Amino acid sequence: MSKEITARSEDYSKWYNDLVLKGSLADYSAVRGCMVIKPYGYALWEGMRDVLDKKFKDTGHQNAYFPLFIPKSFLSKEAAHVEGFAKECAVVTHYRLKNDPVTGGVVVDPEAKLEEELIVRPTSETIIWNTYKDWIQSYRDLPLLINQWANVVRWEMRTRLFLRTAEFLWQEGHTAHATAAEAIAETTQMLDIYADFAENYMAMPVIKGVKSPSERFAGAVDTYCIEALMQDGKALQAGTSHFLGQNFAKAFDVKFSNKENKLDYVWATSWGVSTRLVGALVMAHSDDDGLILPPRIAPLQVVIVPIYKGDEQKAKIDEKVLAIVAELKQAGIRVKYDDSDNQRPGWKFAEYEMKGVPVRIAIGARDLENNVAEVARRDTKLKTSLSLDGLTSQISALLEEIQQQMFDKALAYRDSHITPADTFEEFERLLDEKGGFISAHWDGTAETEEQIKDRTKATIRCIPLNNPQENGTCILTGKPSVQRVLFARAY
Repeated sequence: MSKEITARSEDYSKWYNDLVLKGSLADYSAVRGCMVIKPYGYALWEGMRDVLDKKFKDTGHQNAYFPLFIPKSFLSKEAAHVEGFAKECAVVTHYRLKNDPVTGGVVVDPEAKLEEELIVRPTSETIIWNTYKDWIQSYRDLPLLINQWANVVRWEMRTRLFLRTAEFLWQEGHTAHATAAEAIAETTQMLDIYADFAENYMAMPVIKGVKSPSERFAGAVDTYCIEALMQDGKALQAGTSHFLGQNFAKAFDVKFSNKENKLDYVWATSWGVSTRLVGALVMAHSDDDGLILPPRIAPLQVVIVPIYKGDEQKAKIDEKVLAIVAELKQAGIRVKYDDSDNQRPGWKFAEYEMKGVPVRIAIGARDLENNVAEVARRDTKLKTSLSLDGLTSQISALLEEIQQQMFDKALAYRDSHITPADTFEEFERLLDEKGGFISAHWDGTAETEEQIKDRTKATIRCIPLNNPQENGTCILTGKPSVQRVLFARAY
């Protein structure tokens, strides 16, 4: 197997693309700006989806599905929302094709123009809140806790596999509540679920915070987020949870009769993560030899490769390994026995290294005689010889050790790349020479925020929750500030 991976130090962007393509996560498609998610990449997304879906259901949410198409008039009902998404919308204007007698191909039938154009959903707040008007009448109908697993389209001109594509997969939660306090509690609860998933499954430390007004979701009162740091020192927004107030309820006239029998508008939230998490996983952990996947989310946790000469040795190894595989599966470990004879063991080692399988076990005839197996970790490449007796418990412990050490390594990197800056000159130097999160004072105005972005390409990633209050002066204007915020260049 030919690796030919560009080194991170040489071209980080090219390195990332090499890993996504050669790690069999995704491929380019015939549709500009869209991608094909390959089986291995989709298995990774399925693993993420299954964990999150259980967490959602454990907190009382139910899955539903809403239309892909949204009447254009719906987007006009919430002014900030339509302004935020107008430039990214794909629009359906006709509903039929017809044969072209000149070219022999097909053309849009001009007689089949829609009375009202349809928007291919960029997000579903409008179609969902139009539906909720019929579902919510009384406080007894609340809270309404709905999640949708779907695809969305946001017309991007500059795309990158998983990180920014015209179409992507995600989940979007949309909930309705009787009070603002309940809705805010829902918003922060879902943020905590996202952070727990990122840290305990993806081994990716995140900072929980709230966005500045300029960075809020279109139509939200507050946007909460989790921000992660990639190995090149750039930040990545890994998930968002929005407190929508009563904005969408008022736009779509969603009222309920409260316990005092008075009509009021419901309070809303929305929250989501997407296949962008796959890209985050690649950039947070992998190296110049391929993917490195944390065990809890890896599609395949253990691969066993036999090393033998002749059918007799193979038969003996098979007998032992099949018993080991059964034990590992019984322990809930995702394992594959690759006894295919179309590639040599060295090729297989390289392939599974490229795909980031956390643990590789090699067993040969001599290993059988000595009742041992060679066990290699993907993250550190450390090899050790383990007894076949009690191998399952040893592998289980090793997977947990790998998971924790991957998180610890990412956390140490993240924490060493949170740096205070007290002047604009220092701010610029840190961005260029070190990267990461820059903790700096900001005067709280959108004008200053935009000027800093224009001059440095750095944005306010978040105002951390429970942020220490500290009097200071804005790095750009010198005006008073009461706290530092986190800036970074970001994906």
